[in-house]
Amino acid sequence: MIGFLLRRLAPLLAALMLVLPAAAQELTALARLNAGASGVEDRAGGISVTLALSQPVPFRVFLLQDPPRLVVDFREVSFQGADPLSLDRSAHVTELRWGVFRPGWSRLVAELDGPFLVSSAWQETDPASVRIRLEPTDAAGLAAVAADPGRAVEGTIWDLPDPVVTKPAKQRQTGEAPLVVVLDPGHGGLDPGAEAAGLTEAHLMLAFARELQEVLRRGGIQVELTRTEDVFVPLETRISAARAAGADLFLSLHADALAEGEAVGATIYTLSEDASDTASALLAERHDRADLLAGIDLDGHDDEVAGVLMDLARTETQPRADRLAMALADGIKAAGLKTHRRPVQAADFSVLKSPDIPSVLLEVGFMSSAADRARLMDPAWRAQMQAALLAGVRAWAEADAAEARLIRQ
Repeated sequence: MIGFLLRRLAPLLAALMLVLPAAAQELTALARLNAGASGVEDRAGGISVTLALSQPVPFRVFLLQDPPRLVVDFREVSFQGADPLSLDRSAHVTELRWGVFRPGWSRLVAELDGPFLVSSAWQETDPASVRIRLEPTDAAGLAAVAADPGRAVEGTIWDLPDPVVTKPAKQRQTGEAPLVVVLDPGHGGLDPGAEAAGLTEAHLMLAFARELQEVLRRGGIQVELTRTEDVFVPLETRISAARAAGADLFLSLHADALAEGEAVGATIYTLSEDASDTASALLAERHDRADLLAGIDLDGHDDEVAGVLMDLARTETQPRADRLAMALADGIKAAGLKTHRRPVQAADFSVLKSPDIPSVLLEVGFMSSAADRARLMDPAWRAQMQAALLAGVRAWAEADAAEARLIRQ
């Protein structure tokens, strides 16, 4: 059902600069929000949402739970210059945020202090505005409508998604064809990730991924990115993009911040239901929150049978991912670069849950460490790290291909 909300990823764009400034990330919007004429207020026991726009646009409204939240998607609305705090005048709205959801689409999310239902949602054209009315309900009432986030509130406007084209499963790589690597720059759009000293994780990792893409390509490897600009990409879409690209391996790139515990140096994570330590559990919680921030919750997406089938697939894939993590760690150590005292760890990251693609998450460094931030901003250090990752990927690919050829015999 979540996939029903998503289109295919936009075509990958060429990188023009190291870190894109905010102005380069804006939508070429059809409509703009008039903050002065907009507001979220408490009225007659419910919540009234008025979003004044420069012109009418297609939109969609739905509700989710845990926590209760209202989600509004728009076709190209710019919120530039507007402050969510100035619009939020409702005691029932605990947090209001917005931003780019994916190319050409923007999203508003309002977290609520309890369960509400949408009693009405409509668009006026002269002057243009989207108006939404929420009424209190109980937990069961919200659960009944939040169970299907692919269903819009009646009366709202939405376009149908493109049909999904499925392909036969890709065979395990044997070295006879170029290796296909999918790089996943973490966060993006309305989810900037960790922030420190005026830097954001989303921008740093996008820049790092673009540079790494060129290094790997020069090494004869085919590379795709899950995002090429500052837009939000749901976790499910990142995995789907890897599968659509025919990925032989998936590498998610991050630079998180942790308030507690030791968090310095490169760290590679593989999938595990039990985190290696408290810090690993906190990191996994941060990453899974990314979809909650955008109004999507992946919990319960897989039914029992699908879960069993995926577990069976992982019995082959997970050991390959573990060996990939060790190869990357060895490459980084061989280059004399800083690593965590335990460079390979395990955590329950949703983005690593592809059952058929060896997947690891690399914390290139930690934004909460001044030393790591300095390294991340140093072009010479980044080049060393990217060369080390190329060496690690090559070492893993050669050993993995040799094992695959042996199995086929």
